[in-house]
Order: sequence, then structure tokens, then C-alpha cells
Amino acid sequence: MSNREVDEVDKAILYALQEDARNVSSADIAERTGTSDSTVRKRIQRLESDGVIKGYGAHVDYQQSGYPLRMLLYCTASIPERGGLIPGILDIDGVVSVQELVTGEQNLLVTAVGETDDDITSVAQELLDMGLTVADEVLVRTHETTPFGEFDRLAHATDDG
Repeated sequence: MSNREVDEVDKAILYALQEDARNVSSADIAERTGTSDSTVRKRIQRLESDGVIKGYGAHVDYQQSGYPLRMLLYCTASIPERGGLIPGILDIDGVVSVQELVTGEQNLLVTAVGETDDDITSVAQELLDMGLTVADEVLVRTHETTPFGEFDRLAHATDDG
């Protein structure tokens, strides 16, 4: 990763991509940031190569796609092993994300989706088989996201000025 700092223009680019990466053009972003189209394209390439932008994906409504259950499973793993377990956890059918937590007894948050309780139960069993303790399970009704507002400071500054 580069030691180059993410500046206000980079943050505005990140905000625009978080809003709608599929439908926003580099020309649209250039207009918002007061830069050129080529500058935006070069900065996006740098942000990708530096690992700031890790990829692009669809925000799927699992309930609408036939998987009405979204479960958060709070797990405990040994501290030295927890990071190394993440790839294996992501390989479990039904697991859609894993977060490594650094405070509290539960240090992994696994999100799983399924059609039935049995789907979620099989995920929990596989986690147990990996040596994890499943400390808590939380059924999620809805899940919404929004772009990180701090990335939008430049856009607001250019709107005001």
C-alpha cells in the first residue's frame, strides 16, 4: 500500500462511488470535485492499487431474493487464531460476511443468510466444528447502508462556495 494520504478529492471520489458506483461516471465525479475526468480516473486506479477501494459489488436484498433470514452470530475464537479463521468461515455456505472484533469477549461477528432455521443452524454447527464458541445469535429484520458522510466534505464545500 502506498504511503500517500487520502486527501479531500479522494474522499469525494470514495463518497460518489459509495453512493452509486455503477451509474456514476468519472466525468460526473470530476464535476463534483472540480477536477478533470482523467484526474478522477487516475485517482480511482491509485485507490484501487493501494487497497483503499477493495472492490465493487451489488447490495443484495436477501429477503427479496428468497433468503428471509439474516442472522448475526457473535463468536469467540482464540486471539492468535481469529484472523486466520476468517477465510474458512467465509467458505461456509450461507455466510456473507465476517468482521473481526477487537474488544469484548466475542471477537468475530459472522453474518449468515438462509431460507430456514435449518440453514442458519448448519452455519452455527460448522462454526462450532471449527472450534469457535457461538456466544449469541441475533435475527436481523432490515439492513441498510449509507455512504460515509466524512467523505462528502469536499462536495459540500464546493456547493457552498
